[in-house]
Amino acid sequence: MSHQLLAGMSSFPELDDTQFARWQNLLEERTGMCLTPQRRSFLQTSLGLRMREVGCDSYQEYYERVLNGPSGAIEWSTLVDRLTVQETRFFRDPDAFAFVEQYVQQKAAETDNKETLEFWSVGCSSGEEAYSLAMIAERWLTPARRAYAVTGTDISTIVLRKARAGHYQSRAMDWVPQEYAQLGFRQTGPGGSLDIADSLRARSCFSQVNILNLAACPLQSQHIIYCQNVLIYFRRWRRREILNVLAERLAPGGILVIGLGEMVDWQHPLLEPVHSSRVSAFVRKQANSTGETARR
Repeated sequence: MSHQLLAGMSSFPELDDTQFARWQNLLEERTGMCLTPQRRSFLQTSLGLRMREVGCDSYQEYYERVLNGPSGAIEWSTLVDRLTVQETRFFRDPDAFAFVEQYVQQKAAETDNKETLEFWSVGCSSGEEAYSLAMIAERWLTPARRAYAVTGTDISTIVLRKARAGHYQSRAMDWVPQEYAQLGFRQTGPGGSLDIADSLRARSCFSQVNILNLAACPLQSQHIIYCQNVLIYFRRWRRREILNVLAERLAPGGILVIGLGEMVDWQHPLLEPVHSSRVSAFVRKQANSTGETARR
């Protein structure tokens, strides 16, 4: 970090307890994300940088700005983009993606089932996770003549634009298994930058969804719901609410994959847990002949 940036950060007003609680409550009320006291410096820096850009001298002045009128709604959207962008990369959790790959292979082998396989990447950020799912689908389902569709959702419009563009720096390849390197990308331009292959982009779409409003999200009957490194930013009671909605959006036999340790004591009557020390996943129970969920 440069000396100039450090000097600039030190000039931000101090975010006192009252102001921190005010902004903390607003962020949780509108997005569900809970900023711990350990992230106060992150919030102070993020607010300070944006306040400087828009010419606000105090946290209270900026707080009132984001609450008032149409311009406030636009400013809030910009701020949320700054506060919610999270680290991501292709095939970030190899064990979880190996589990998904095994499931997709099983689906590809079903000779009597040709329905489109639906994938949902929750909190997809700039698209690496969603495109990783698409690579797995392309590798195993296309030869089996099974169609697939991948949907990525996130609250941030900035990262969603990046996801739709499907353009990444060459270093992104460092995390991609060799068997997917040529399948997933085409090289473009100088410097080795990469574009997602057209075949994957044609089957992937991205949409803004606030995770607090999942009940209004139209996605249903998903075969794979991938929700990793998302729940850790929410309180435990809200994690349960989110997972309850996701469970209902699974197709019978579909899988829900979450981050290892993100929710260790949750269960749902529609789901069977996958017993593994390497992944945290659930399978939706099959319906019986009467249409009710089968008991096991």
